[in-house]
Amino acid sequence: MNFSKYLRFAVVGACALAACKGGPPTATKPGKYSSTTGIEYNTEEGMKVSDYQGIPDGPGLVFIEGGRTVLGSAEEDIAMTHDNLERTVTLASFYMDEAEVANIHWLEYLHYVRKDSSEEFYQSALPDTTVWARELSFNDPYVDYYLRYPGFRYFPVVGVSWLQANDYCTWRTSKVNERLAGEDGDSGSSSGGGLFGKKKKKKGDSGDAAEGTSEDGGGTKIAIENGNTLPNYRLPTEAEWEYAAQALIGTQETGNENQENKRIYPWDGRQVRNPYGKGMGQFLANFKRGRGDYAGIAGSLNDGAMITEYIYNYPPNDYGLYNMSGNVNEWVQDIYRPLSYEDVEDLNPFRRNGFLDPTEKYDKKGYQSLIDDHVRVYKGGSWRDVAYWLSPGTRRFMAEDSATATIGFRCAMINAGSNR
Repeated sequence: MNFSKYLRFAVVGACALAACKGGPPTATKPGKYSSTTGIEYNTEEGMKVSDYQGIPDGPGLVFIEGGRTVLGSAEEDIAMTHDNLERTVTLASFYMDEAEVANIHWLEYLHYVRKDSSEEFYQSALPDTTVWARELSFNDPYVDYYLRYPGFRYFPVVGVSWLQANDYCTWRTSKVNERLAGEDGDSGSSSGGGLFGKKKKKKGDSGDAAEGTSEDGGGTKIAIENGNTLPNYRLPTEAEWEYAAQALIGTQETGNENQENKRIYPWDGRQVRNPYGKGMGQFLANFKRGRGDYAGIAGSLNDGAMITEYIYNYPPNDYGLYNMSGNVNEWVQDIYRPLSYEDVEDLNPFRRNGFLDPTEKYDKKGYQSLIDDHVRVYKGGSWRDVAYWLSPGTRRFMAEDSATATIGFRCAMINAGSNR
């Protein structure tokens, strides 16, 4: 064996020892050289490998650790819909807003939309404040004041359709990533001209807010490989929302993989009142107690709210999420089908269209059904709903271009760069 072969083996052995000493490459420590070709990264000819320290912090988000759970209604099916029977699924970890999107957040959105987009799109982004108007009720002050009066800043935005909520998610992704890219010194993901150019988005253009897009709201390409921007803010899937509302992590014993308890509501027990401490007897959510009773009596207003309430009121659940029951219902991504529990996957279930359950099966034209591919699920119960709807497994639906005074939303995001 000649000297060159000995030298080659010595070099390979030295490299192997160095690799062993430093450990195998990881996403945050890929090393200077490719582990398969030995070619050096970040040279003029080599591949660009950016520094990466994990997904940046997304404003307003809390981490929801995924896992196996049983989705479905734990309440008696009083409406006889049979549309959310129990089934076992697994959800990957994700992020979710700790509270509902509030009026001040929507006003911020309107501020930038008016600056960056067409007047036509700005008008389409305005919430429908007339949702408060009732022929037999004096709600006129809410029509004029609820969205813009400073005292209502941190009350949940309402009068927003599913389509509008999706547009907000697109804008929020753009603005947050523009800020992150600026902090990193990379202007490559600036939102540029207008949020949606100078053209109003048509109904349905927002799609299902699918992850993996490489464009911001202005159509500018974002270099995903840099790792300095966030995945899309989006509406949570129905399964994600229900899983996060259950918050069964609070019932889990360390090291015990058995799920021994389930919850009717996002808190322990079978009642809607706080059984502990100074708050004993107080309601744990903002809902309608009964016919004509929205808050209790003067001097002892039990749930404290005739309409909506401060988004951080009432105790958070064990994931740190506020008002997953009551205050306002919340839009989720899924289209509605009564048999979704039968048709979806058991890993990250999500219904994006009428696959296996086409809209032709439902006689909407003949007024025998309200179901088509443009009705979306909403969850959680509201200030105007009785306690039955506070249970995370209950579900209702409404047209994606409609809005009410009882439906708001919060955003979610995938846990990028993780298999959990």
